[in-house]
Amino acid sequence: MRIRLSALLLLISALLAGNSLAARHANILVIFADNMGYGDLGCYGCPDIKTPVIDKLATEGVRFTNYYSNGPECTPTRTGFFTGRYPQRIRGLECALGSGNVGRYDHAFELADRKELGMPPEKNTLVRLLKKAGYTAVGLGKWHLGYEQKFLPPEHGFDYFLAALGGTVDYWYHNEPNGTPVLYENSKRVTREGNLTDLITAGALKFLRERDKDQPFFLYLPYTAPSAPLQHPLIKHDKPKVSSAWDTKDWQAGSRRDYGRLVERLDYSVGKVLAEVDRLGLRENTLVIFASDNGGNDRARNAPFRGYTSDLFDGGIHIPCMARWPGVLPEGIVSGRQFLTLDLTVSILNAAGIKQPAGEDALDGIDILGAVASGEAPASRALFWRARRADRTWRAVRDGDLKFLTFRDSKGVDEYLFDLKDDPSEETNLFANRESDVIRLRTQLVDWEKRMEADW
Repeated sequence: MRIRLSALLLLISALLAGNSLAARHANILVIFADNMGYGDLGCYGCPDIKTPVIDKLATEGVRFTNYYSNGPECTPTRTGFFTGRYPQRIRGLECALGSGNVGRYDHAFELADRKELGMPPEKNTLVRLLKKAGYTAVGLGKWHLGYEQKFLPPEHGFDYFLAALGGTVDYWYHNEPNGTPVLYENSKRVTREGNLTDLITAGALKFLRERDKDQPFFLYLPYTAPSAPLQHPLIKHDKPKVSSAWDTKDWQAGSRRDYGRLVERLDYSVGKVLAEVDRLGLRENTLVIFASDNGGNDRARNAPFRGYTSDLFDGGIHIPCMARWPGVLPEGIVSGRQFLTLDLTVSILNAAGIKQPAGEDALDGIDILGAVASGEAPASRALFWRARRADRTWRAVRDGDLKFLTFRDSKGVDEYLFDLKDDPSEETNLFANRESDVIRLRTQLVDWEKRMEADW
């Protein structure tokens, strides 16, 4: 009897260990919108754009109301996502790379001249560690982390990536404003027929159906929608004549309704991907994350926040985010926890059962999803930003409800202090009335910059 009981206990222990392992090795599906404002989804109060699929996703998991991107533009946020660290730790990547691999501030100018402008593959903690743990890594959509061959997705460990290399790509012809085609399949430039949003979706469906079922997957879908150009997602336009005017005028043309069509097509596309996840029986063991990469422009709705993409008022960095993981994350809750893109990295690695790097390689983020799942009290910490372009430099720190913000250019310096609890729209500048808070936050910001630049 003792022998049989011991054997039974060993069997139960083995089964529990197996179930735990399966839970830790969740499939990961990350969907990024491009330049979508905080208020562009129905679940965030949007009155004029229909997003039933994404709204439903928000009710099936956790919808966050204090999620911040790591930058007000594409490249720094994506750098933060893949490295799990502040993008300021890597020179040249705290501004969106310009079309044609152009640097936009001093460090980036220098790196572009040497053909070194991009995110080094060895810094890609997320994909490197997922691959080491046995994951299949597939991406479709916007890359925006380097044009040189050595910076392309296969060098970062992706098994497959259909990539739009730059930040602004024609949906139908897959070229940049100057006419250069930038659609790459792995390391080779390719030509494809169809709207880029639909190509991303079709590629995701194909992968889900044909994947190796013995391997967990990381499926990364950084859509270019709803970013400019604001082209109709169902009606192919005539190929424009390439000119400098196209870059500066026509490329940015379009109305709020044009923008809304792109959001609605994105919602439809997300619906197709999620439906396929369900059809294949993958829902229960798949962590789904949806977020924007930064705030939108003047066609987007960043309400109730001030500012737009490229600046560090909350409209440029305070964005929608939600996550679903059945049986792990609570369903249908709204969370006001403050966190950054780089926290998603830590959360994903923990969901995959992967040990975090330590010492000098330690990540800057926290496991925000794990904290929500366990009901842990929100971590007390400051969040930091710096964004550079040409002679303009934005800096910001949020600590609790207070946010200290500076803007410097050739004309001088502007400084702000806001209490975001009482003033989420950043209308009342408290800078002149709260000297001790200004000094404390300014010191925190300077100390943070020194720590970041120590990695250069």
